[in-house]
Amino acid sequence: MNAPIKRLDIICIGRIAVDLYARQIGARLEDVSSFAKYLGGSSGNVAFGTAIQGLKSAMLARVGDEHNGRFLRETLQRVGVDTDYLITDKQRLTALVMLGIKDQETFPLIFYRERCADMALTPDDINEDYIASARAVAVTGTHLSHPNTRAAVLKALDYARRHGLRTALDIDYRPVLWGLTSPGDGETRYVESEQVTRQLQEVLHLFDLVVGTEEEFHIAGGSTDTLTALRNVRNATGAALVCKRGPIGCVVVEGEVPDSWEDIKLHQGVRVEVLNVLGAGDAFMSGLLRGWLNDEGWEQACRYANACGALVVSRHGCAPAMPTRTELDDYLRRAASVPRPDLDERLNHLHRVTSRRQAWPELCIFAFDHRKQLAELARETGCDESHIPALKALLLQAAKEAAKEAGLEGRSGVLVDSTYGQRALNAITGQGWWIGRPIELPGSLPLRLEHGDIGSQLASWPLEHVVKCLVFYHPHDPAALREQQDALLSEVWQACKQSGHELLLEVIQPEHGPVRDQRHYYAMLAHFYRLGIKPDWWKLPPLASEHWQSIGELIAQEDPWCRGILLLGLDAPNAQLREGFAEAAMHPVIKGFAVGRTIFGQPSRRWMQGELDDEALINEVKMNYLTLINFWREARR
Repeated sequence: MNAPIKRLDIICIGRIAVDLYARQIGARLEDVSSFAKYLGGSSGNVAFGTAIQGLKSAMLARVGDEHNGRFLRETLQRVGVDTDYLITDKQRLTALVMLGIKDQETFPLIFYRERCADMALTPDDINEDYIASARAVAVTGTHLSHPNTRAAVLKALDYARRHGLRTALDIDYRPVLWGLTSPGDGETRYVESEQVTRQLQEVLHLFDLVVGTEEEFHIAGGSTDTLTALRNVRNATGAALVCKRGPIGCVVVEGEVPDSWEDIKLHQGVRVEVLNVLGAGDAFMSGLLRGWLNDEGWEQACRYANACGALVVSRHGCAPAMPTRTELDDYLRRAASVPRPDLDERLNHLHRVTSRRQAWPELCIFAFDHRKQLAELARETGCDESHIPALKALLLQAAKEAAKEAGLEGRSGVLVDSTYGQRALNAITGQGWWIGRPIELPGSLPLRLEHGDIGSQLASWPLEHVVKCLVFYHPHDPAALREQQDALLSEVWQACKQSGHELLLEVIQPEHGPVRDQRHYYAMLAHFYRLGIKPDWWKLPPLASEHWQSIGELIAQEDPWCRGILLLGLDAPNAQLREGFAEAAMHPVIKGFAVGRTIFGQPSRRWMQGELDDEALINEVKMNYLTLINFWREARR
C-alpha cells in the first residue's frame, strides 16, 4: 500500500524572533543610529528559507500578542509557511535581537529573550496529528537548553519517530542562550561546557541528520579537535553528520569517522565577499534540507547548502537575503561562469524580483497624485489651496467605496502624492492596496525630483509604497537632454534597488517637441533596458494593438519578471479610454489601468466651486471609478 501523501514537508521547531540589523556598516553597536527589521531566529529563518526553496514548511513556536508577533506571522505566511501552530502567547513578548556589522570578523549582537514567547513552548503545544502531517521535523539546539522547551521537543520527536518522519538537528550553539556568558555577550560562539555536551548527547540518537559548524560539533562531541568530536558524536548517534567548514565548504559523514580530513570528501564552498556571516548557517540548512528531503543526494544537497550560505553572507540580513529557488537554480546552472555570485547582476536582479512581497495579477488604480493640476484648479475656482489635502482624503474615501462595491480585493490601488495627500497615504498604507507615490517635480523637463535626493526620500518611505517617476521623453530629443534624463533615471533605479522599493516608470512623449508617434514607445523602452534600468512597472498611454504586441515581446526578452504595464489616462474622455482598454486588454503584459483626471476632474472642480458637498463628491467620483472598472472588465472578457 502506498504511503499517505503528507500535507507538509517539514515542521521547524525552535527560535523565532525579530532581528534588528544595524544600517551603519563598520560602526560599533554603541554608535549605530538606525536598524532594519527582519524575521530572525534560527528556526524561523529555516522555515522561511525552506519555503522559498519550494518546500511546504511550517513553523511550530510561540510569538507575542503584539506587533512584532504579527510581523513574524505575516512574513512567514507571505512566503507560504504554514502557521497553524505558530501560537500567539498572550503573556509574553516576541523575542528580539540587535545586531551590528563592525567588520568581516566582528558581529556584535544582543539577545533580548527574558521570558520571551518562543521559549514558552510546552509539551501541550505539540499535537500528534499535526506532527504526523509532515515528512520531517527540524529542531534547533537552543530549545534543548530549557526544561519546558526540551520536553516539547522530545514529545515532537517521539511523535515523529512513531509516524516515520525524518528528524534533523541544527546544533545552533549560542553559549549565551545556555547561560554560559554574560547576557550582553551574544557574539561569543564557543564556550566549553560538560553539561551542554551531556544534554546534547542524550538526544542525538533521536535524529537522522545532525548539522553544525566545527565549533558546534566541538560542544556536541566534547572535544576541540573536530575529528575527535565527530567520533564522539558518532558514538551517540547513527545520524548523517554534516559539518560546515566555513568558506571552504562542508563534509558529510554517514558511517565511521575517518582519521584524516583527506579521507572525507569536501563539498567545496563558493567564494564571495563577506558582509555578514550571521544567518549563513540558517541559509545553509535551508538549502541542505531541500536536497535531503527531495532525495537528491549529498552532492546536490551540499551544492544547494553552500550556495545559499555564500549568498547570505554577501548581503544584509538573513531571511530577506536568502535566495529563492529560482535564484539558486539559476546560479547553479551558471556556477562555472559566475566566479563571484554576490557581484552578478542577473543574480541580484533575480533576488529582487523573485522575493517580492505580494502578487498583483490585475490592477484598477485610481490616480490622484496630481499636484500642479489641482493647484491650478484651486486658483481657477478661487478655492484656497489648503483645501486640497481634504479633497484627497475624500477621493480616497470614494476609491475605497468603489473598490468594495466592485469586489476589487487584491486588485485595487491608488497613486497618491505626499505634497497634498499625506493624510490619504497614511490612511491607506497597510490596508493591502497597491500604493504608488510620485517623486518627479510636476511638469519638469528635463526631469527633476520634487523633494530632492532620492536616497534620502526613500529612507522614510514604507516599503509597500511604489516609486512612481513620470518622465517626458522622446527618442529624438537633443542628446544633452536625453543624457541628463538618463542619468537621473539611472540614479532613481539604483536607489530603488538599494532600498527595496518597486519602481513604476511612466513615460509620456512631450506635447511640444519632436513629432509624437506610437512607435517611439518601443524604442524608448528598449533604450532604458540598454541602460540597465528594469522597472517593476511601466505606465504608458493607450496604443494600438500591434505596438502592445511588440512591446510585450521586448519586455519578455529583457525582463520576464517585470510586473507589467499600466495604462494612463491623460484626462481622456470615457469613450476614448474604453477604446484604449479594448486594444490593450488582449495582451497579458498589460495588468490594468492607473487613471486620474477622467475620474476626479469635473467632480473636484464642482466641489471647489461649492456646487458639490463632500457626500456628493464621493458618490460622483465613485461612480466614475466604477465606470472605468467596468470598462476594463468588459475589455478583459
